[in-house]
Amino acid sequence: MTAREIVQRGLYFEEFEVDARYLHRPGRTATEADNVLFTTLTMNTQALHLDAAFAETQEFGARLMNSMWTLSTMVGSSVAQLTQGTLVAQLGLGDISFPHPLFAGDTLYTESVVTAVRPSSSRPAQGIVTIQHTGRNQHGTVVATATRTVLVHRRPIEEES
Repeated sequence: MTAREIVQRGLYFEEFEVDARYLHRPGRTATEADNVLFTTLTMNTQALHLDAAFAETQEFGARLMNSMWTLSTMVGSSVAQLTQGTLVAQLGLGDISFPHPLFAGDTLYTESVVTAVRPSSSRPAQGIVTIQHTGRNQHGTVVATATRTVLVHRRPIEEES
């Protein structure tokens, strides 16, 4: 007897539930290397990310993690659970905020809430899902939020039961 194969994937359109909260684990501990590499790869010369001596003289007293790293990591942590292999396209990001800084050594934990689902009017085999992502540090403090709208595949006919 052959064992059943299970492929890790995200959710098909029909599997998304409005108001469902997905907790993405494990968290991701931010490092100095993450900050410097991401900041330099994206040509962001902001001294708050690169210059420890300067950052020590500023309001938070230390280098801040690049907020775009925080956003990217927050969205990325949701992929395996929500959109891996079922995403057609990311349609947009909005309502992005960073209410509290994230520092190297902090751990980012992300949760996502599905806020809307609707079939695509122009692509019958796909649907549009709106997701509210929230990133918190290890103390539970919200460090980032963003709303993401994605186009995802509907469940293939051969998989319907």
